[in-house]
Amino acid sequence: MAASHSTFRPAPEQTAIPAWLVRVCLVLAVANVTLCLSAYFSHWWVYNADGLGIPTDFINVWAAGRLVLDGVPAQAYDWDVQKQVEVAKLGQDFVGYFAWHYPPPFLFVASLLAQLPYQLAFIGWAVVSFLPFVVAMRAIVGRDFGYLLALAIPMAFINALVGQNGFLTAALIGGTLYLIPVRPVLAGICLGLLTYKPQYGLLFPIMLIAAGHWRVFISAGVTAVVLATASWLAFGIESWLAFFHWMPKFSQAFLTDGKAPWWKLQSIFSMVRYFGGTEPLGWAFQWVLTASVAVVLALVWRSRVPYTLKAAALAAGTLLTTPYLFMYDMMVLAIPIAFMVRVGLKTGFRTYELPALGAVVALIGCYMFTGIPTGFGATLVVSTLVLRRAGSWWRHEPVPKLVAAGA
Repeated sequence: MAASHSTFRPAPEQTAIPAWLVRVCLVLAVANVTLCLSAYFSHWWVYNADGLGIPTDFINVWAAGRLVLDGVPAQAYDWDVQKQVEVAKLGQDFVGYFAWHYPPPFLFVASLLAQLPYQLAFIGWAVVSFLPFVVAMRAIVGRDFGYLLALAIPMAFINALVGQNGFLTAALIGGTLYLIPVRPVLAGICLGLLTYKPQYGLLFPIMLIAAGHWRVFISAGVTAVVLATASWLAFGIESWLAFFHWMPKFSQAFLTDGKAPWWKLQSIFSMVRYFGGTEPLGWAFQWVLTASVAVVLALVWRSRVPYTLKAAALAAGTLLTTPYLFMYDMMVLAIPIAFMVRVGLKTGFRTYELPALGAVVALIGCYMFTGIPTGFGATLVVSTLVLRRAGSWWRHEPVPKLVAAGA
């Protein structure tokens, strides 16, 4: 049976939002906006005081788009060619590379942005990609408080500062999970669009099969195939060949050689490497955790646990199962937090939940000010809160989708 759209509307009896929680979120939201404005006017966002472009992640998007517009999209994957375009645009050289490693469908976005002046493209991308994230947060929370919560997420400043795609990733994951019970085809489209981040594609098919969400599964598959075909027609088979050719070098650089310092990554794999562990040991920890999360989530999704908690568990699980997880990707953590806030506002928060979420904010802040990779700990805290709410999630008690979709 299909779930009705009323499933995700707030219940008539709503728990009042604690005034202090609103004040805390307001302070965090003002801090994010203030930091962005301060960064811009202090010349450490987009351009420096000498008028030179600041080397940061967004330049690889703009440069890849420029190569598309120049008629050589496959060259975006060549690190040396890509860097030449980046240096020419920024007006200064830099150590290392900002390599393009996304699948060819994301070149559509890059080529659109490259048609704009660099500063407009950079800031515009941060603002425009933030909008669907805000919409997803409002929908998940079920109240206008979701807007404030979206603005208050500490990772938002980091994502905006480097011009990354964390807002879009979180929006697509949040949109998928919100829409599964009410608009399964649209949910599948959101999931199909997420294929530009293939590392998040491991858990979703398993959960959709476990819970029997076949319309979502098929819709996602069709969307992914259409995107891949469109990119093949637009950018040529050479772009796909280049993507697969350069992937081993990218993996070697970031997951073996540590070209990006280990403290920048927030996975269990990077934590092992950060504390001096070997690569095989890091992979051992990562695969054990990934397998454990997959088993737990399969049990959760086939149980009588309310759908809101299933969605929160899957969103948190996506962060635990990939070794390649930078802080800007931690924007996805806002999605399980939003689902937990939804539950708390409907049934009341347990005494430990809001202090625990406060600890999550503190862990993210610790990373921002000290560079210690505390993001993994933040994900574990949120995951623990979800499983505590879920209760006896290990009991295999399948139920019709209409019941399982209850908030």
